[in-house]
Amino acid sequence: MTNNTFSTKTISLNQYGIKDAKAHYQLSSDELHEETIKNGQGVETSLGAITVNTGEFTGRSPKDRFIVKDSITEDRVWWGDINIPFEAAAFDKLYDKVVAYLSEKEIYVRDAYACADENYKLNIRVINEYPWSNMFAHNMFLRPTEDELERFEEEWLVVNAPGFMADPAVDGTRQHNFAILNFEKKIALIGGTGYTGEIKKGIFSALNFILPVFKNTLPMHCSANVGKDGETAIFFGLSGTGKTTLSADPERKLIGDDEHGWTNENTVFNFEGGCYAKVIDLSEEKEPDIYKAIKKGAILENVVLDENKNVDFADTTITQNTRVSYPIYHIDNIQVPSIGKNPKNIFFLTADAFGVLPPISKLTPGQAAYHFISGYTAKVAGTEAGITEPVPSFSACFGAPFMPLHPTKYAEMLSKKMQEAGVNVWLINTGWTGGPYGTGSRMKLKYTRAMISAALQGKLNNVEFHTHPVFGLEMPKDCPNVPKEVLNPVDTWADKAAYTAKANVLSNSFKKNFAQFEDYANEEIMAGGPIR
Repeated sequence: MTNNTFSTKTISLNQYGIKDAKAHYQLSSDELHEETIKNGQGVETSLGAITVNTGEFTGRSPKDRFIVKDSITEDRVWWGDINIPFEAAAFDKLYDKVVAYLSEKEIYVRDAYACADENYKLNIRVINEYPWSNMFAHNMFLRPTEDELERFEEEWLVVNAPGFMADPAVDGTRQHNFAILNFEKKIALIGGTGYTGEIKKGIFSALNFILPVFKNTLPMHCSANVGKDGETAIFFGLSGTGKTTLSADPERKLIGDDEHGWTNENTVFNFEGGCYAKVIDLSEEKEPDIYKAIKKGAILENVVLDENKNVDFADTTITQNTRVSYPIYHIDNIQVPSIGKNPKNIFFLTADAFGVLPPISKLTPGQAAYHFISGYTAKVAGTEAGITEPVPSFSACFGAPFMPLHPTKYAEMLSKKMQEAGVNVWLINTGWTGGPYGTGSRMKLKYTRAMISAALQGKLNNVEFHTHPVFGLEMPKDCPNVPKEVLNPVDTWADKAAYTAKANVLSNSFKKNFAQFEDYANEEIMAGGPIR
């Protein structure tokens, strides 16, 4: 599959209030690559991909993400620290300032869509100040054919102006950067930040409202793949837990690495047309699919190059959150279209830096709901300023920053779908073993892959399980290609009393976090939490 190349043409953007701009419409990936280099905004690496620096922001800014409070959202959105309300009148004024800023500039426009399933398709027009941001949209959204473009009508508009700085005192923002969703006007307005993840997460957040509210479809922050038997596997997990790595399996076809919907027809579809992977410590040996995808057409973000333009994937001078975006067709083994049927296994991925959770355990429906609502992983030293030892991190539904509804709404939908589809749910610890971060070591990727393969192939169906004394999780006593002592975390610790003490610390963190959801959770879900 190759890039569609369209004749370079400009279009009028007067209907959006953007006047006298030179708007490059639907440039190919190669053309945007060249524009980025020509403008001095990126460098071609030895791998053929370009690398860009996103500037002040190398990650999302959750406190600067807003939703306009209007007749659609007022009584439906779970307002608070995650979904921060923004006044409709203030949005209109800020929008006018942003489009005035983009007027008379050279800008880049792209028509694309989200949702691989025709029944759920969302047409999007993306207007970018920078060519590499537009190339990111080419990579990450689904690419219409020429026929589809001829009759294309956008439903949502993304306006992306990294160079525009808001004035908080006047504009109603917290600081100069912002990402605002307006459901009545169907606009995602992004300014003051070059971090491309805000573009994709804006549309993801919109779909996390649209799909459950209007289409009775569960949106999920997960990766997915499908086996030769036609059975789909779903991998939930926060950033850094292995969603992209573990779903890129040579034995299975990739549906997508980050954002999916689960329909009433029991199908799972990708929202996106590409992948956005972390590349910290990337190697061809450990993650060959991702490594090979880094070629012309891919965009690296905030990596460090040597004098020969080779990428140093271990260098975190700019950020720990180094990334690459690439169109999904850079991966060889993909499902076309990006739709899977018959989900049979769900994996919740967590990078437990305390080293106490089992590497694999099978969850009851109550435990599945509890762990889904909890959305646990751990931050390790160095990932954020001030973090010197592991800190528990909970993000409801493994994606709270992108979920406009109350987490229990998504959990109820998931529970219903799991029971109807008869899926197995597994908790996978891709984090530490033999002690916490700093003492123990990261779980070997080959062991995690072996455990997931065994679960997918039904090889854990008839083994003996035993119960974790603190978390109540069912742990297999045997697993092909995994040493027995790895399967029970306490066996990997030299100091058993220290293990129990650390497990109790984490158990208390779970309980403290879950207190905010207790009023919404039934007895079965409450019984799914730690037993000590």
